[in-house]
Amino acid sequence: MQLNTKEIMKKLLAKLRRKDVEAPSRITNETVAEHRERILAGGRRFKYPLQYVRHRLVFNTIIISVVAVIVLVSVGYWQLYSVQNTNVFFYNVTKVVPLPVGSVDGQPVLYSDYLIRYRSAIYNLEQKEQVSLKTEDGKRQADYHKQKAMQAAINDAYGAKVASKLGLSVTDAELESYIKAQRQTADGEISQQTYDAATLDILGWSPDEYRHVLKNELLRQKAAYAVDDAALATSNALTSQVNADGSNLAAITTAANAVGAKVVYGAFGWVNKSNQDGGLASAAVKLEKGKVSSPIKSTTGDGYYFVRLIDSNDTQVNYEYIQVPLTEFARQLAELQKNNKIAEYISVPKTETDNP
Repeated sequence: MQLNTKEIMKKLLAKLRRKDVEAPSRITNETVAEHRERILAGGRRFKYPLQYVRHRLVFNTIIISVVAVIVLVSVGYWQLYSVQNTNVFFYNVTKVVPLPVGSVDGQPVLYSDYLIRYRSAIYNLEQKEQVSLKTEDGKRQADYHKQKAMQAAINDAYGAKVASKLGLSVTDAELESYIKAQRQTADGEISQQTYDAATLDILGWSPDEYRHVLKNELLRQKAAYAVDDAALATSNALTSQVNADGSNLAAITTAANAVGAKVVYGAFGWVNKSNQDGGLASAAVKLEKGKVSSPIKSTTGDGYYFVRLIDSNDTQVNYEYIQVPLTEFARQLAELQKNNKIAEYISVPKTETDNP
């Protein structure tokens, strides 16, 4: 049954009268608690909905963050391990995050150690030799340097593993001493600034990058000398022979090889006293004519050397030598490769020759 207009108006007026009756009176000390409770009760209507919205916002933020991280990691993995992107951004990522590009006997091979060498080789090809990597020859040379950089990174990783096991390390003093020796030229010692500029121009390496590579190499060399007991024994045996009569190193080499020593005789002729030959020229300079040095650990890490001074003048030196090559480190790596204990996480083309 429908209400007429008069009845509706009566009801509305009744409601308004009730509101007027219920309207809050003036706040006094006696009624302040009642008013406070009334206001708080009204606010409680909004508390739980807002709390729900805040929790929902936090939950959504976490989900978005997790998804973003997954996407970034996926894109980074794809770029590094599938595309093999070598640009400066991803190179810097590998320097910050120690990502592996392979492993050797359980030791991670750092992606940054691989890229620092590969990028240097490509820099030299493009900037110095003007080789385009888009040509067949350029691609072939890039593949060669990719393989070479990977092998160097594997060698450094295994060297670090051996060094850690044996408690070996390279101090900052040893590193600076080596660099100082490298700065010696026929015209005298060049400044560190000039040396760093030349390193950047030729190799594309900053001073910190160059020191990093050098430190890895020196540590690997220490490891190679430490594990090669056979080379040390041969060196000790040759020391006795050289001390007895070192006038004919060629004859001593022939006699040693006759009993399976596998040593090498050589002579460079006249070279500058500052010749970068692993420290042989600098050792020869300190000898009297015709005398033979005690065994020298070459700074190139390729073995022990006995140096005999043939002659010298103000700027040059003429010497001959016997080399006792280091072979154990390479043998261990070859054994690990044979037993499938060396893994590469990116595709590296295998070239048939050693030279591009």
